[in-house]
Amino acid sequence: MNEGGTGLSPFLRRFPALAGRLPHTRIGVFPTPLRELESLRCALCATGGPSALYVKDDGVSNPIYGGNKVRKLELVLAEAIRRGAHEVMTFGFAGSNHAAATAVHAATLGLSSISMLLPQANAPYVAKNLGVSAAAGAELHYYRTVPRLVAGVVEQTAAHFLRTGQRPFVIAPGGSSPLGTVGFVAAALELAEQLERESLAPPDVVYVALGSGGTAVGLALGFAAAGLPTGVVAVRVTEVKHANEHKAAKLWRDTATLLHRADPGFPLLEPDPSRLALRGDFFGSGYAVVTPQAAEAIDLVRSREGIRLDVAYTGKALACLIADSRRGALAGKRVLFWNTYNTADLSSLAARATREQLPPGLRSYLPRS
Repeated sequence: MNEGGTGLSPFLRRFPALAGRLPHTRIGVFPTPLRELESLRCALCATGGPSALYVKDDGVSNPIYGGNKVRKLELVLAEAIRRGAHEVMTFGFAGSNHAAATAVHAATLGLSSISMLLPQANAPYVAKNLGVSAAAGAELHYYRTVPRLVAGVVEQTAAHFLRTGQRPFVIAPGGSSPLGTVGFVAAALELAEQLERESLAPPDVVYVALGSGGTAVGLALGFAAAGLPTGVVAVRVTEVKHANEHKAAKLWRDTATLLHRADPGFPLLEPDPSRLALRGDFFGSGYAVVTPQAAEAIDLVRSREGIRLDVAYTGKALACLIADSRRGALAGKRVLFWNTYNTADLSSLAARATREQLPPGLRSYLPRS
């Protein structure tokens, strides 16, 4: 179902005045696939499950490192290049998918990357992402607390300025600046085109993981701008101080304002709680700490549909969908699961890294030899 377009193509067809007004570089392979999850739907039928169940698979958005970060990075890395930057700095937890994706895709564009990282619960994907970042040439820094990270940002910014004469271009955590969020406003229009082409009715609801917020907010804003009735259930996978209604509303307003200023034809929509519902009941005891519901969801969709999810984000989002279905909340509804997890095999890339490339504090995440 790939037409070889860019991640902005359907969006620019709907709002052509934005062409040339948004920085953009091609990283992803779009549109990403849309397909039915009939086997999983049948497994949920006994409790009055959805009438239709689909997946929008952003896991295959890039053959080297896919997932939802690609759509954001197409815009924010283009902005870094437009400003003449040679280095980018971003933030995350030790196993951050965003930090690893930034390292990989920045390197392909000739940019150096700096990752400022915090502790998290260990999981197999953490060592893999650290290896990927190191193999891509990222400069990794590890801080035990947020205040130490903030001080580290000042220190590293000054050090890089003294060395290169430039401050690094800063990319928001998860790439979820207003500009990065535009990538998922465009993704909503991409889905709308796919549905129209295949003569499918729009989903009543989309389930997606909520981390830094750009994916969920961008989709909800994009569906509203496209005139689709689709709502978004954003399943919180990080602490509430990082992902909450206030932050989501601000990001919605800032993104809508950015687009309206670039093209007055883009509607200046206010945040609408009926379009974006935040759920915190599947977070569990901490970031990336696996829950029984997520473990079950991961096993179920792998056995039924051959889809691989992760414990930190997508497993918890799908667990919410499954639980809602089992209690009858999705009976007769058209439901879509937005897969944000990279499905490219990172093993060979991660294997190029050495233990010595990691700061001492990060080496504890590697398997013991």
